[in-house]
Amino acid sequence: MQRWLSRLSGGFALAGAAVALLVAAMVVWSIAGRYVLSRPVMGDVEITQMGIALSISLCLPWCQLQRAHIIVDFFTQRMGQAVNRALDALGCVLMAVMGLLLAWRTMVGAISVADAFEQTMILGLPMWWAYAGLAPGLLLSAVVALWQAARLAAGGDLAHPSGSTLEDAT
Repeated sequence: MQRWLSRLSGGFALAGAAVALLVAAMVVWSIAGRYVLSRPVMGDVEITQMGIALSISLCLPWCQLQRAHIIVDFFTQRMGQAVNRALDALGCVLMAVMGLLLAWRTMVGAISVADAFEQTMILGLPMWWAYAGLAPGLLLSAVVALWQAARLAAGGDLAHPSGSTLEDAT
C-alpha cells in the first residue's frame, strides 16, 4: 500500500510541479510581453489563480506522505513514544476528515457553479474546472492520512524515503 500511495502521490506532485512551472513561464511571458510589446497574456491572473490552486492541491498528498506539514511539538517533545504516536494518529485522522470535507464541498461547489454556468471574467473559462481540479488532490491526501493513521494505530511506523522512521524524526 505504501508503495502504491507513494507512486500515486509522487505522480500528483510531479503534475503539480509541472503546472506551477507552466504558470511561472506564462507569468514571465506576460510580464515580458507587457513590457516589450505592451501585450500581456490575456487572462493571466485567471490562469495563475486556477493553476496555482491546482498545483497546491496536487502537491498535498506528497506533503502528507512525507509528513512535511508544520508540526509544533513544543508541548509533546518530552512525552513518551506511545503518546506521540497516538497524537500523530489523531492528527492524521483530523487531516483525513478535513481532506474529505474539502473534497466533498469542492465537488458540491463545482456542480453548483457548473449549473449556474459561471465563467471567468476575461477568458470565459468555466469556473467548475477550477473547483473540480482540486478534488483529486484533496481526496488522495485524505486517503494518505487515513493510511498513516491506521499504521500508527496498529503500532507501525511511518518510514520516510530516507529510511528514517517516525521515532527518528521526533
